[in-house]
Amino acid sequence: MANMPLLGDPFPEITVLTTHGEKNLPGDYKGKWFVLFSHPADFTPVCTTEFYAFQKRLAQFKKLGCELIGLSIDQVFSHIKWVEWIKDNLKTEIEFPVIADTGKVAETLGLIHPGKGTNTVRAVFVVDPKGNLRLMIYYPQEIGRNMDEIVRAVTALQTSDANGVALPADWPRNELIGDEAIVPPAKTVAAAATRMKEHTCYDWWFCHKKL
Repeated sequence: MANMPLLGDPFPEITVLTTHGEKNLPGDYKGKWFVLFSHPADFTPVCTTEFYAFQKRLAQFKKLGCELIGLSIDQVFSHIKWVEWIKDNLKTEIEFPVIADTGKVAETLGLIHPGKGTNTVRAVFVVDPKGNLRLMIYYPQEIGRNMDEIVRAVTALQTSDANGVALPADWPRNELIGDEAIVPPAKTVAAAATRMKEHTCYDWWFCHKKL
């Protein structure tokens, strides 16, 4: 397996065939966020529920300036027929492209985990407008993803970038500080001494503020 990209790395340049034609990643999405997610196989129950759920949240992703891209090691005609099945039977049109991977993308991104079989695992990659990999999540085939968490993660990354803050567990509904953000820790003794006068704090190393 090729060395898979790590957080902060440039997303590998790959030309892919999709249900919307040939695309170049990440170049065709320059200036936008995108979420690339893999699924084990077309015409399988858990994957069908995931595609339905992703499509239902497409407007939320679009509002964030974020595109969706699906992927599995299936031929493009299989993707097309599956998307048609979802439209005909679940009354939902899949509007995002689905990559027909020959195995090249799966190898590059580490999507085949031998201990879980020969299909791609359920991976999620969030890539920023500069083409850098910002978040990775892997799920086994038997567990479907939480799409609201992926929306939350993209929102949190954008909020962190825009405000230079960190965000707590379950943000924006954290059990300690609600929807507030965590102020970066002080880097000098002098800053630590004044930190608790400038922000609401549990201690000088744990301060938070409204955005």
